[in-house]
Amino acid sequence: MSDYEFITVWNINAPIEFVWETIKDSKSWPEWWKGVVRVVELKKGDADGLGSIQRSTWKSALPYTLEFDSEVVRIEPMSVIEARAFGELDGNGLWQFEAVSDASTRVQYDWRVKTTRRWMNFIAPIARPFFTWNHNVIMRWGEEGLKKKLERT
Repeated sequence: MSDYEFITVWNINAPIEFVWETIKDSKSWPEWWKGVVRVVELKKGDADGLGSIQRSTWKSALPYTLEFDSEVVRIEPMSVIEARAFGELDGNGLWQFEAVSDASTRVQYDWRVKTTRRWMNFIAPIARPFFTWNHNVIMRWGEEGLKKKLERT
């Protein structure tokens, strides 16, 4: 397996409540996040979503898709969403939210994963820069989509 660690920061001109609700509702990501092909709920969590499991399929700028499951393992309202990923990626994702002002939110996403697909691990020594670039493209698409969605709210 090959290890990857990414930190992404988005500065969104919207109140934290709107940013929180939009990101927390991962089933709606395909509506606004280019690259998210599908999100299917496999297990319903509690009222806050803790314990829920979703299967997501991602298609990026490079010619492949990734599919993995995510289980929400921690929720601190308006502050933190943490999920464990397993499947074609294995690791941990951590969303952190901070109200910069009444109308501005800072979002940080820490993504620490290992690839489990044999072909990805085989070519990782030379493809790592491409996989990193690809991740950054998808996260930029997410930021752009979130900003557009929240402009309409």
